Amino acid sequence: MTSPAFTGSRPLGVAAIGYAFMGQAHSHAWRTVATHFDVPAFEQKVLVGRDAAAVAAAATKYGWSESATDWRQVIARDDIDIVDICAPGWLHAEIATAALAAGKHVLVEKPLANSLAEAELMVAAARSARLAGVRSMVGFNYRRIPALTLARQLIAAGELGTVRQVRASYLQDWLADAQEPMTWRLRKETAGSGALGDIASHAIDQVQHLLGDAVTEVSGKLHTFTTERQGPNGLEQVSVDDAAWATLSMAGGAVASVDVSRVALGQKNALRIEVYGTDGALTFNLENPNELHFLNAHDPIQVQGFRRILVTEPEHPYIAGWWPQGHVIGWEHSFTHQIHDFLHNIADGTDPSPSFEEGLAVQHVLAAVEASAAAAGKTVAVPLSAPIRESISTPKD
Repeated sequence: MTSPAFTGSRPLGVAAIGYAFMGQAHSHAWRTVATHFDVPAFEQKVLVGRDAAAVAAAATKYGWSESATDWRQVIARDDIDIVDICAPGWLHAEIATAALAAGKHVLVEKPLANSLAEAELMVAAARSARLAGVRSMVGFNYRRIPALTLARQLIAAGELGTVRQVRASYLQDWLADAQEPMTWRLRKETAGSGALGDIASHAIDQVQHLLGDAVTEVSGKLHTFTTERQGPNGLEQVSVDDAAWATLSMAGGAVASVDVSRVALGQKNALRIEVYGTDGALTFNLENPNELHFLNAHDPIQVQGFRRILVTEPEHPYIAGWWPQGHVIGWEHSFTHQIHDFLHNIADGTDPSPSFEEGLAVQHVLAAVEASAAAAGKTVAVPLSAPIRESISTPKD
């Protein structure tokens, strides 16, 4: 391994790999974070993609100084200190392990990898790099939605008492039309899985993160509603799931249900989370991201009920960096908060969360859901080397 990424007098040099949906979202975060927050100095050096003309146009549009088509050459550059991996999942392990070996700090989009074997390689690389001061983080950006950060704080403070039950549902409809064409996201060899890895990974991470707890066993089911779609060379077999369902048992005694779909007609990006405890309850819907609903079971029964908290006050997590109280923020701001926290982790020499180990913990749950589905819903244990609560740290507000 070379020396760790430079964090001295010059700005940190950033390279992003991938310029489609996630590349655009991450680029927006890099472009806005220093406008709203005090962060270590950095420069958007280079955007990497396979199509030279397309990535050059994207680099200009997204605020990058230059573009490139060879990520290996980019991570070898002395002026690159941070590598932000927004490429599809099948490339995560190769790029991340190479970047960490080159002494670069790494942020990689969720899910960590397409398989447990790849995720384990990435964790080993991250642990080795950490000894040399090189930081790594997996991009579960919903942790940085102020309302969900507040929800975690309330749960940790005991406002809900003992958590008994969690419901996490993530529904979309972009594949509801059977005439939608084939994409790389519908091929197992490129996507790893369908709705399971794509959006259930978010739901599972939220369950574990909000509770500060670990999934110990699962029972699951997967289903593909449209089994063939039109590709460039005719009809192709869809080899991943359209929807997934799972029941999760938690180490602390709570039970969680997770259901996700990319064919739920009328649902655009509906991540709904409900947490029920002995002393209170919380509900959240990503389609109303500035709102958290909280019930206090100790209120008099005549006035007891869910109250709406508009999470837009400077006292709320992250909000002080944005607009006057009452002015809402959106989905994209969670990526800005993610970059804010990652930059401060690098500058402070602290370990980011979610770590690659936490990403691997989610991969273990995803793999267990697949194994359960293949065994007609049989309960499958989730192997974890250590309780996830030991590796989770509260993000900076």
